[in-house]
Amino acid sequence: MPLSSASHSSPGRPSNWPLLYTAVALTTLATLLLELSLTRIFSVVFYYHFAFLAISIALFGLGAGGVFSYVISAWPGSLYRKLGFVSLIDAGLVLVALTFVLTRGTDIGSFEFGAIYFTTALPFLGSGIVVSLVIAETIEHVDRIYFFDLLGAAGGCLALVFLLNTFGGPNTVIAVSVLFASAAAIWFTLAGLRVGRIASVFVGLLFTMLVIGNTKYRVVEVRYAKGMKLSTEQFTKWNSISRIGMMDVHGGKMIFIDADASTGIADFDFNHLSARDLGQLLHEGPSIPYNLRPGAKTLVIGPGGGWDISRALASGSHDVTGVEINPIIGTDIMRKKFPQLSRQLFLRPDVHIHIEDGRSFIRRSAEKYQVIQATLVDTWASTAAGAFALSENNLYTTEAFRDYLSHLTDDGLLTFTRWGFDPPRESLRLVSLAIAALGDLGEHDPARHVLAGRSGGKADLAGWGAQDTVIVSRKPLSDADTANAREAFAAAGMTAVYVPGDAPRNEFGQLLLAKDPLEFERTYRFDITPVTDDRPFFFYTVQLRDVARFILDSGRAADLKVNVAVPKLFQALIVSIAAVGVILLLPPLLLGARLPREKSVRSFLLYFLAIGAGYILIEVALIQKFVLFLGHPTYALTVVIFSMLVSSGFGSFLSRKLVDDRNGRLIAVLATAAALVTLLAAIVQPVLTAGVGLPLAVKMIATVILIAPAGFVMGIPFPTGLRLLEKHHQPSVRWAWSLNAAASVLGSVGALVLALYLGLVETMLVGGALYLCALAVIVVSPMVRSRVTSPVSVAVSV
Repeated sequence: MPLSSASHSSPGRPSNWPLLYTAVALTTLATLLLELSLTRIFSVVFYYHFAFLAISIALFGLGAGGVFSYVISAWPGSLYRKLGFVSLIDAGLVLVALTFVLTRGTDIGSFEFGAIYFTTALPFLGSGIVVSLVIAETIEHVDRIYFFDLLGAAGGCLALVFLLNTFGGPNTVIAVSVLFASAAAIWFTLAGLRVGRIASVFVGLLFTMLVIGNTKYRVVEVRYAKGMKLSTEQFTKWNSISRIGMMDVHGGKMIFIDADASTGIADFDFNHLSARDLGQLLHEGPSIPYNLRPGAKTLVIGPGGGWDISRALASGSHDVTGVEINPIIGTDIMRKKFPQLSRQLFLRPDVHIHIEDGRSFIRRSAEKYQVIQATLVDTWASTAAGAFALSENNLYTTEAFRDYLSHLTDDGLLTFTRWGFDPPRESLRLVSLAIAALGDLGEHDPARHVLAGRSGGKADLAGWGAQDTVIVSRKPLSDADTANAREAFAAAGMTAVYVPGDAPRNEFGQLLLAKDPLEFERTYRFDITPVTDDRPFFFYTVQLRDVARFILDSGRAADLKVNVAVPKLFQALIVSIAAVGVILLLPPLLLGARLPREKSVRSFLLYFLAIGAGYILIEVALIQKFVLFLGHPTYALTVVIFSMLVSSGFGSFLSRKLVDDRNGRLIAVLATAAALVTLLAAIVQPVLTAGVGLPLAVKMIATVILIAPAGFVMGIPFPTGLRLLEKHHQPSVRWAWSLNAAASVLGSVGALVLALYLGLVETMLVGGALYLCALAVIVVSPMVRSRVTSPVSVAVSV
């Protein structure tokens, strides 16, 4: 059914096309905004491991919507009228999904997990119906429709940061309803239905009033998180990094990040420190480096509520720098709204606070410090970048340790406090990182460079973990340092886990004194091998050989927040496979459509599988790869996805002119896409390393320049393939939508598995290889083989 006959006014009239493009852009803007804001909601209400699932949910809903669109298209009435009703219903479904998520008051079991998945997929189902109907009925203009589709989605990236920072997580989701209602008003306008337009405007105003009222009265808000009811909070604020809450705990003020990780606000009068104050500040695990280097020029990564800064000041330091990634903590709480709670700690002239990623700061810094410290820096929070890893993962890599050690004076100390378990894993991995980084710097006797002490006993080890403080010196520790360290450990009531000169009596000494540390790491129960910037998953320590056992085992308490990501990842994979099964069953169940009998058409459908999975694999890897370069997860999200969507949109817009039905040119495009992705994978790390110290604006421009060529070429194959399939076998277009969505759903989770066990560069290369698989389909498919011209001759013209 052509669009002109399905509507009251033909889109062929130039006056109607701008409205159609605007409605499409509003729909995809709302869709991406919902997808990304759900990552924030999931991270707060559940654990951060669930957050990345929003991408899989969105792709599932869009794919299922593509199939349902064929059912909707058969209903009586004009197309625009149907689009208006679907968009208006979608506005309500957004609130339904949000309410369902916010009212989950218990821990998430398998059934609940599935219910969350399919309930939150409902708004995406509506989006898929709308976009699919429009593209299906304007197939001759699919290049332009797809351009505005991607342009609207790119706008969602830009709107996300502003809305989260201004209105918070729930209100950002409600704002999505406003956008869907606005799109509905346009569809009804095109249909000539005045009542529908008025109703859409009314619904949009209602949701706008809800956002305004909810900002003040917090009617729709997080009440339950991580299976527990939240206590009364004196302050809450959202941004694209986290939800920050502040409340009273045992007489002191605590800052909670995504209703889970916490940091206390240090409250000390440095002019009148009591003996109790001095005990807290100078005789606890994180204070050990200040016993060895009193008065040190100090850099604190992740100062939170200021305890490490207070320790440095109590030891006599007069030059302390703190680098805090979260502006709500570093600026809003500690310097603007509640500075009195810490006695103006962050406003002191000898304390210098920077709101930035720690790695990015130290890469561009020319300063050297006596002490660089990071104490329990992990937020248990997903970022709006998709939650593919904790935002601090880039702090714990071999390259990071090399950066830290290079910014120490010759007598400088690098100190990390992490959770100590039995057998050790996080803290022992710190030692592995130190061995690798020291070796890179020409220090090949790591046993003379490392100190390790433990706060806590057997009860802590059997529960949530003790606290291990690992200290790495830039040069070998002196005998005096070793003696002072033993005294400091004893004064703090700590166990000296390892001090230079100790025999290999435990895992720390065995690793440091091993003739072959790699063999020790390989045979160790947990994965403690040094991680890199290309595979920055410091917290995941399950050996690949033990994954099946770990998934079947409920695990220790110490693993519930860290390695639980492994079974959750595979649980998400299982749910995603089920979602793919639903997508593939929809055409035969709803439409009576079986896979086409023609082998040529069936083989060509593999093309859409390949480009769907390839695109999402590349996108996921690039987001994580650029976090360090851009210095902030939010910047990585905004710039990387915006660059890919806009450049791919322009590729789609020009696809008819560049390729049209000349299949030889499509072969050249696919080969070029694979080549550009391979080139990007080869140069991304050295280029990012060299440019990390550049100004932010320059780095953003550089990101666009790096990504845009591949993104442009990757935007051409999908609309070109749809046009080609429509000409040969129009009924199979519905299968193309389904298979492309199915591949994207699995690819979003598969990208995490590949990155976790292979690396980000390798994930990109697999994505590029899938474009070669699509090329192979074009070359061997009988449906198109007869139409292929010489790829050599067309490659020159492209």
